[in-house]
Amino acid sequence: MNTTPLSILLSTALMAATPALAQDGPPRDEFFWLGQMNKATLVINSQEGLLDPALAPAMATALAEVIAAGNAQGGARPRTVLTFEPLLIEAGGIDATLLHAGRSSQDMHATFRAAMLRDQLRDLADGLHTTGTTLVDLAERHAETVVPNYTNGVAAQPNSLGHYLLGHAAGFERDAQRVREAYARIDRSAMGTTVLNGTSWPLNRQRMADYLGFAGLVENAYDASQISSMEHPVEVAGIVTSVALHAGNFVEDIMTQYAQTRPWILLEEGGENTYASSAMPQKRNPGLLNNTRSDASQAIALAMGPVIQTHNITPGMPDPKSAAQNGAMIEAGIGVLARLDQVLGALVVDEARALEELNSDWTASQEIADILMRDHGLPFREGHHIASKIVTVARQSGQGPLDFPYAEAARIYAETVTDTDAPAQLPLSEAEFRAALDPTAIIRARATSGGPQPDEMARMIATARQRLDDHAAWIADSSARIDDALAGLDEDFVALQ
Repeated sequence: MNTTPLSILLSTALMAATPALAQDGPPRDEFFWLGQMNKATLVINSQEGLLDPALAPAMATALAEVIAAGNAQGGARPRTVLTFEPLLIEAGGIDATLLHAGRSSQDMHATFRAAMLRDQLRDLADGLHTTGTTLVDLAERHAETVVPNYTNGVAAQPNSLGHYLLGHAAGFERDAQRVREAYARIDRSAMGTTVLNGTSWPLNRQRMADYLGFAGLVENAYDASQISSMEHPVEVAGIVTSVALHAGNFVEDIMTQYAQTRPWILLEEGGENTYASSAMPQKRNPGLLNNTRSDASQAIALAMGPVIQTHNITPGMPDPKSAAQNGAMIEAGIGVLARLDQVLGALVVDEARALEELNSDWTASQEIADILMRDHGLPFREGHHIASKIVTVARQSGQGPLDFPYAEAARIYAETVTDTDAPAQLPLSEAEFRAALDPTAIIRARATSGGPQPDEMARMIATARQRLDDHAAWIADSSARIDDALAGLDEDFVALQ
């Protein structure tokens, strides 16, 4: 069971918030992106007349030396412009500062934060794809498994377990949409905007964006480091919050089964899934569910940070911009998805017990009202009163839908429709009355678009899989675009040496 204090968990998350790795390369942290920005500046400015080309080889050699030293085991990897530049001066002399013409730590830091956020968002997108795929696979496996669903904490109607799981998958699909939409706003380069209103140096911002793999530019120079860079972590925090809430809702639904003496869905016992009580031999506590819920709460707590830090401060302040803290927040969201994926893999469904629970109560009673209206012209509310009275009488006598006398249902109907235009006798035969209360038949007879009936389940599963495929393609394409851009930069940089 996870009992680690919040302070230790936060510290661990901060250390674990390592940015995405380039293929066979160093971590894409602040140091990495400072190196890339300096490479791009050297290539672009030496080609466009803003830097004497004769100085470029020595500067390139010095910059390569600093980067190699940082990439070495235990090497210093400074995370700010002011701590990176002294290493560059030490390696290449004061001329190395010519690279900083028309730049500022404001636009450079805004750029590497955006670059790191987009890497981490792709990691979150990948987690959503993994968990979404598991949900859809499970939904397909249980497309015809009939189980109770609950509203207001009370058994409400029968449903297909697969339909229920597809509902949860739809929530995570919207989270994936939010990731892609936020990514498009974050995937904009601030480089070349300096502090807030640009520079007299005609820096080529578009080439810089291209070399760093950005899809475009932050158009307004003031917006670049003063507004959008504060907004990014807040938007991402909203996505992490949504992921955590979706996961927590699902976990709590499963947790309610553990309060029953005979649940119809549980975790497979043992391993990390459950643990025995230290005092009560019969108890098997759902440790994995507890930990997943706790992780979701931790993620929400971390996601509140950027919102609170951005509140009531002037534009451009550094409060919400910490790459380490914002990375830890995203890592927390990824961790929630990983735990939830474990939960999904550990679920054990007792189909017979689920059907028994449905048949032990009157969760199918709405079907009586629906049939009376659809097939026999009774107003729905009138049919609802009839079904409700049947349930009231049945519960008073301790009878369920399988053993409630048809004659008693006919009597209640006749009494209820007195002084109405409805047929005087219950227009359902005993066989029709019993069929109306069959949970499996109800699911198969649903006609609603998006319902649990077999043809709609097949359609929705296919649609969900196509969306997962499209999402995976987006992850691959966005990753490849950045990798290709950085490879092109490295090629042009090496040519200077």
